[in-house]
Order: sequence, then C-alpha cells, then structure tokens
Amino acid sequence: MRILLITGKGGVGKTTVAAATALAAAKRGHRTLITSTDPAHSLADAYTIDLGDRITELAPNLWGQQIDTQARMGQQWGAVRDYLVELFDWSGLQGVEAEELAVFPGMDELFALAEVREQAASGAFDVIVVDCAPTAETLRLLSLPDILAWYMEKIFPTGRRMVKAVRPVLSKMMSTPIARDEVFDAAQRFYDRLDGIRVLFADPDITTARLVMNPEKMVINESRRTFTYLSLFGYAVDAAIINRVLPEVVSDPYFKRWREIQADYLSEVDEAFAGVPTMRLRLFDEEMVGLDKLMLVAEELYGNRDPADRFVTTMPFRVEEEGDQVVLVLTVPLVEHSDVDVMRHGDDLYVTVGQYRRSLALPDSLKRREVRRAKLAAGELRVTFGTPDG
Repeated sequence: MRILLITGKGGVGKTTVAAATALAAAKRGHRTLITSTDPAHSLADAYTIDLGDRITELAPNLWGQQIDTQARMGQQWGAVRDYLVELFDWSGLQGVEAEELAVFPGMDELFALAEVREQAASGAFDVIVVDCAPTAETLRLLSLPDILAWYMEKIFPTGRRMVKAVRPVLSKMMSTPIARDEVFDAAQRFYDRLDGIRVLFADPDITTARLVMNPEKMVINESRRTFTYLSLFGYAVDAAIINRVLPEVVSDPYFKRWREIQADYLSEVDEAFAGVPTMRLRLFDEEMVGLDKLMLVAEELYGNRDPADRFVTTMPFRVEEEGDQVVLVLTVPLVEHSDVDVMRHGDDLYVTVGQYRRSLALPDSLKRREVRRAKLAAGELRVTFGTPDG
C-alpha cells in the first residue's frame, strides 16, 4: 500500500503532477485512486472528466474522487454544529454568521483525510494519490491530527466530566445552552474516525510527500520551508519536482536572461534538496489536460521509474541509544540554530521551528529521563536524554 501526497505552492502545477502520477501508477498495473484535500477541486479539469463524491473509473486501474466534505461534516459533526449554532444564537449571532462559526478552519480538510484513511483501510487500492491543498493549508492539515489528539487526550475527558457535573445546576441558574451528552458523543465519534491518520501518514513505508515547485525564488523558498516543516512533523519527502523549466529548444533571445536565472535556481534546488531526488518537467507549449497529454507528462516525469516506488528511505524521526543515554533524532533540514527551540514540559517535548511547533508525547522509556542537551547539526536535531536516575 502506498499513499503519495502531492503538494506545493498554489499555481505551480501540483494538480497536473498529481493527475499524471496517478495515471502512470495505473499504467504500471497498480489499482490507483486519486483524490483531493483541496476544497477548490480541480481534478475533473485535469482529466476533463466529470468527477464528484462518488468514486468514478477514469481509465483502466484508475479511479478518481472529489470528496464532498460538507456532506461528511453534516453526518459526523452535525450534533456539535447544532449545539454551537444554538450557543452563538444565544450570544446574539444568528443565521449565516452562526453557521459559519460553527465550523472550525481546517475541518473540511480533516474529513477529506478521514476519507483517505478509510479508502486505504478498504484494501481496494494499491496506490492512493492525494492532490493536496497549497502548502500552507497542507502543513496545517497534517499537523491537525497531532493537535486534535492532544486535545482529546488531555482536555476532552476533563471537560466532559465537568460539564456533566455542573449541567443540572447551571441549567437552572442561567439560560446559556449547556452541551448535552450527544454533543460529546459526536465529538468522540469524530475523533475515533480520525484515529490512526497520524500513524498512517507518518509511516514512510506507506506515505511520502512530493513537493512541486517552479524555478522561481519565492516558490523555492516556500518549498524549502515546507520540506523542513514536513520533516518536523515526521512526514517523509521522497522527491522534489521542478515544473515549467524552459526547454533547450527555446532559443529566442528574449528568454536568454530568463534561462540564466532558471539555471541558478535549479542549482539552488539541487543543493537545498541534497539527498532527495529532484525531477524536472519542461514548460510545455500547450495546456496539459486530458488522459493523453497527462500521460506525456508522466513519461517525462518518471521515465522508466515506477511512481509508486519510494525514492528515498531515510526516516525523519528515530530513537537511538548511546551507552546509557537515549537520543531522539528529528530530521529538520535547511534550518539555522536561531530558528529552533526545544522545551520539555511534563511528558511532552515541544520542538519549535520557525512559526511551527510540534508537541511530541514522549514514550514511556523517555518519560522518566531528563533532557541533557539538544544539538543541531547536518540537518538533524538530536535531543539527548540522560539515565532515569539523573
């Protein structure tokens, strides 16, 4: 089973790459599903085939789906949404405003992730290609299971007990709507549906991300940050794809300076993503939509390689033993010492890189140990834990 996450800055051509990757995998004989976590679906445009919430056959061994997250949300989040609408209505917000506030940012993408997990568990497919939302939304999306797990494990049980204890008193003293048991049950069902997403997506034997970029400064810089943050959250990146590279046949003097600029950026990408295969796609002279043209993209991108293969085998997160000490190793490429902060609080280790923070729940073997030191070198953050007796 393989899951390929195709992501990149908006407008770089990630949907085209995702569609071509899925088609190439299907041509190899893999039962392939392509789906999208981007609320602004464009897979149907890429294949020039009508696509909806129902899984539709696109070609031999290839199926597609544009998930209707609103319908999933109504089924799984309905009781919670209704309570929040009631609460907002009590506070003075009504109608559309209350409805909008009852759905938290990122909820639709979470339900899309849950759908991917269910399709992976079904055994119906060998390869699932996910056309992700633009990088900022993708990073938020992939960090949500961690955040939700922390909330459900640490806050949710206490909150439910407190509400259950005070509901009879508060309901008589004030008119504020108090959450009923069915609200908490709906939230628990929602969490249970998402349970396992983190494990599935962070297993590099199953899931890898592929970053799509153009040879442009701002795009490359964002891709470098994405590479770092995906590694921080334990997601393996196994390819960097540079799209819209000027081909050699373009000899017009008008493009001479632009070709020189692209050459510098291509060298920068090769250096920044050392250890990760870089693939190049030329700038085509027409829009590459439809099965035939997407197959041309796939052939140029992968050649004789199977797109379902893992192109690198490094682990972004591991635990090593050094004598009587244990070292937690996180791969955090392309960062400086000033960008990284490490803090231990209780049974959690907090790692901050730039504006993103990850909370790592320490395994039992490390909970009894104290952090001795943290060191950043060669793209790895090494956090050393001393012996249990200190």
